[in-house]
Amino acid sequence: MTDRPKAHVQVARFEVSVLPQGDVNRRHFTLYVEWRGGGQWAVSNGFHECLSADGTWSYESIPTGRRDEWIAANRFSLSTAVALAKEHAPLISVNGHTALDVLERTL
Repeated sequence: MTDRPKAHVQVARFEVSVLPQGDVNRRHFTLYVEWRGGGQWAVSNGFHECLSADGTWSYESIPTGRRDEWIAANRFSLSTAVALAKEHAPLISVNGHTALDVLERTL
């Protein structure tokens, strides 16, 4: 029997939402803090858009299409990315309803 290589485990994605686990609407009102390598994290809406430091959303192109300026504005430390996601999670809007609107209806 040959020695098998050891498996490595890394947390690469966190979900951030004001809606509780199990809520049927949660997937529509969730932000994702995702590892992008090199100690950098992104805040994603799950639709190929990333949140920038100034609170705007922009399309995340393929890696070879990303300019240094875009990366600088859209990549963060884990703690900064989590803070941004927590700040913006209540503001997610789908069909004119925010995450807070949906949360109020479920309480």
